[in-house]
Amino acid sequence: MERVVRHFQEELEGLQARLLEMGGLAEERVRAAVQGLVTRDMAVIDKVMRGDEPLNELHIEIDSRCFTLLALYQPMATDLRAIVAAVKINTDLERVGDLAVNIAEAARRYATHPPVKKLIDIPQMGDVAQAMLRDALDSFVRRDTRLAHQVLNEDDRLDALKTQVFRELLTYMLNDPSTVEPALDLILISRHLERIGDHATNVAEDVIFMVSALDVRHHPPHPVEE
Repeated sequence: MERVVRHFQEELEGLQARLLEMGGLAEERVRAAVQGLVTRDMAVIDKVMRGDEPLNELHIEIDSRCFTLLALYQPMATDLRAIVAAVKINTDLERVGDLAVNIAEAARRYATHPPVKKLIDIPQMGDVAQAMLRDALDSFVRRDTRLAHQVLNEDDRLDALKTQVFRELLTYMLNDPSTVEPALDLILISRHLERIGDHATNVAEDVIFMVSALDVRHHPPHPVEE
């Protein structure tokens, strides 16, 4: 029995390692997509658009690992919640990779037009979204609900930046019709970054449920105590 438990824990640790690898890939793709937008570097943009396969392969592998663990060991309580959380986190990370491709596609279109404005808020949104994703995965590894709650609180900051981007670009579009098409692409990119933050929030919510058996979806985030 002890050997079975040890083997299960080793498999669980392997699953966690693969999830972290997938999270790192997803975060890097978001970073590269935003970098390509800012620098108007077509090589970087094209690399993001073509590079979805490793994430897709990990997505399939991690799901398979999860289902195998469920079938072979029939875990209960915290272990069961950890595997269910891994399945859900896996889907969120795959979707982040898809959103990075969407950002790259919009960045490619944007690069064919003269710049509408100096890009400040959108790179800031990228930094916030990547930090949320990184902290959410760290909270999963460390079983840290306090850090997970911090991720939930950061979502409001990302939403505020998206609203700020929209209002500023709307002003440009109203004053100069030639900016409408590229400005719409920037608005779309801000929406994709906001969605990445939503996926990080999903991960954080899954961590809280995994550790505490507490479902915080559709509830306002709790203040984080110092």
